[in-house]
Amino acid sequence: MLGVLHARRLYDDKKVEEAREKGIEFEFQPDVKASFLRLLPLRSISRCWGFLTGVELPVWLRPYAYRAWARAFHSNLEEAALPLDEYASLRHFFVRSLKEGSRPIDSDPRCLVSPVDGTILRFGELKGAGAMIEQVKGFSYSVSSLLGASSCLPMIAQGDMQEEVSEQESTVKEKSKKSWWSISLASPKVWDPVSARPMKGLFYCVIYLKPGDYHRIHSPADWSILVRRHFSGRLFPVNERAARTIKNLYVENERVVLEGLWQEGFMAMAAVGATNIGSIELSIEPELQTNRPRKKLLPSEPPEERLYEPEGVGMMLKKGDEVAAFNMGSTVVLVFQAPISKSVELGNSSSEFEFSIKRGDRIRVGEALGRWHDL
Repeated sequence: MLGVLHARRLYDDKKVEEAREKGIEFEFQPDVKASFLRLLPLRSISRCWGFLTGVELPVWLRPYAYRAWARAFHSNLEEAALPLDEYASLRHFFVRSLKEGSRPIDSDPRCLVSPVDGTILRFGELKGAGAMIEQVKGFSYSVSSLLGASSCLPMIAQGDMQEEVSEQESTVKEKSKKSWWSISLASPKVWDPVSARPMKGLFYCVIYLKPGDYHRIHSPADWSILVRRHFSGRLFPVNERAARTIKNLYVENERVVLEGLWQEGFMAMAAVGATNIGSIELSIEPELQTNRPRKKLLPSEPPEERLYEPEGVGMMLKKGDEVAAFNMGSTVVLVFQAPISKSVELGNSSSEFEFSIKRGDRIRVGEALGRWHDL
């Protein structure tokens, strides 16, 4: 099994690398395989895989099994915090912690860091009332569909509407009995070009975790998580081929969305599940169970939502704190506000925040996604 997986990974990686060298970008094109996947009980298959990976292995077999996995998926076993024979099961090995100091966190206060080890798929600035994230060339999905209808996503309509973050933060901290979305959706104000307050743009970054990557998710900044939403969805694969053949891949898949505030305003992080990775474990909420058996999966079913206490303050995390873990590779989508230039010409904003990454880059936890500077 590992040999077949390894050969397939090498083949797919080679095709993608050759395309990038030639400047070719794959376009969205549904195929028969995508239609066939909709007929498979992928949630049940993922639960069976989860059961198998949770079976305790004989102590003598563990080092051989984990080294075979590492060779197949290019995992760095030198970083593992424990000796290989102390990982009781594949599941335990998948979510292994690392030796102290393996992932130094960029301490620059004007720096947003990567929450995971992975590959940069997409990133950019979101503009317009119906902001969309490009899944692949030729197809995009709605940010509000990804985060949920009750999200306090601060949309910027054609550059002439700007939500005042300072008002949002002060309103959130009021000790009232209002619900999260009532608190967070502070009334937007028409942008005043002579205002001294810095403007905020809305940005996104999509990072794909391969099966051999470090599977824990960390905080990208100091922030307060106010609400968690769990969407019970499908469990399609999220690899390169799936992204260019399955519509609304990240919106249809099971996911956990964490939403809150950081020093620059709104922030949300979506951990998207995939085939064999239905289990998304939150270290800040261990009791949460994902990929639970369901009689029927309704596409329009609202997410399970939890407001973190204390109300209006939520759960405070420092940059680099552990947040969650996948049981194999998957995808993380980060949506956040950051400073943009005060000068706006013809609706086009010049961003103070600048990404320090390129599409296809390999990145690790704690490395800079982007920085901003005072003008």
